[in-house]
Amino acid sequence: MTDHTDTAAANAQTGAPLWLLAELTYRCPLQCSYCSNPLDFAAVKDELTTDEWLDVLAQARALGAVQLGFSGGEPLVRRDLETLVAEARRLGFYTNLITSALGLDEARIAALREAGLDHIQISLQAADPEVAAAVAGSPKAHARKLTMARAVKAAGYPMVLNVVLHRHNIDRLDAIIALCDELGADAVELANCQLYGWAHLNRTGLLPSRAQLEAAEATTARWRERLAARGREMRLLFVVPDYYADRPKACMGGWGAIFMTVAPDGAVLPCHSARLLPMTFPKVREQPLREIWYDSPAFNRYRGEAWMREPCRSCDERHKDVGGCRCQAYLLTGDPAVTDPVCELSPDHHLIEAACREAEGDTRRAHALTPRNVQASRVFCRR
Repeated sequence: MTDHTDTAAANAQTGAPLWLLAELTYRCPLQCSYCSNPLDFAAVKDELTTDEWLDVLAQARALGAVQLGFSGGEPLVRRDLETLVAEARRLGFYTNLITSALGLDEARIAALREAGLDHIQISLQAADPEVAAAVAGSPKAHARKLTMARAVKAAGYPMVLNVVLHRHNIDRLDAIIALCDELGADAVELANCQLYGWAHLNRTGLLPSRAQLEAAEATTARWRERLAARGREMRLLFVVPDYYADRPKACMGGWGAIFMTVAPDGAVLPCHSARLLPMTFPKVREQPLREIWYDSPAFNRYRGEAWMREPCRSCDERHKDVGGCRCQAYLLTGDPAVTDPVCELSPDHHLIEAACREAEGDTRRAHALTPRNVQASRVFCRR
């Protein structure tokens, strides 16, 4: 356990939170089986009001935050989104809307642009409408997303698309990138599924095999060459799943280092998945953000290096990966303070190896997926 001296030392070196993720709601019209929202999201009903969110934005900006993401669930569900965007612009934030595009239309795009929104990122599930419908739980969503992607581009925004890759769509990556190219995308994040929340629950049905991953990397490389030969500026970012890395990532730049999430009910988290940990997180209705960021036990618990155990404590790379992901460590071992099992030096690395071996089975075999929905959420909440 980290003592008060360790906490004070970590606190003395703490800088400002540069990135604020405002999770405005857990409500969403889609049922994506890879959603990173909490399994018991249906239990969170008391969302912050407009005035409370305006106060959060002012406090975060005063702390030094400059980058602001509006997320969810689906942030477009909130009818006060334009009001929040306008205040964020007045405060000097760079703003990004992270959306499924459901709830978006030309009039709302214009209203958000008038309010001062800087950036819109739209998610796609697949190039094939049937696969997209199976993953998102909506037969009409895919066509709507394509229409709104074109409308966002026509409104003068850079078209930034996010595609979560997994066992069910990774073999069709060539068609996915071709669709993004046809849409005129400026940047595409090909983000292999990170296994938190509903994605962790559905891991067996989502984690691709190593052969699938290598083929997808090769496809991405071929497309980069093809695009460069055409003089086409469409950036392709390929994010490898943690389970196939030798070393863990420095999750969110380190616990309580640069990133802060405010959940729909005002809980303040060092990352969007931290709510799954066996910890109590402070809320903005009870404490000011400055006090939470610098002084709360939750934000100081895994800050810096004093909390680390072996092999992290004596590892030369601890400054780079800061012990890896606390959420991943907890999901795989039940202990959030151990070395992230993704690290090949972790005594728990065999858990990752077992999961990867499991993914080597017949990739054509269907795996049942539990969709993110209110009924399933209530089941997990009762457990």
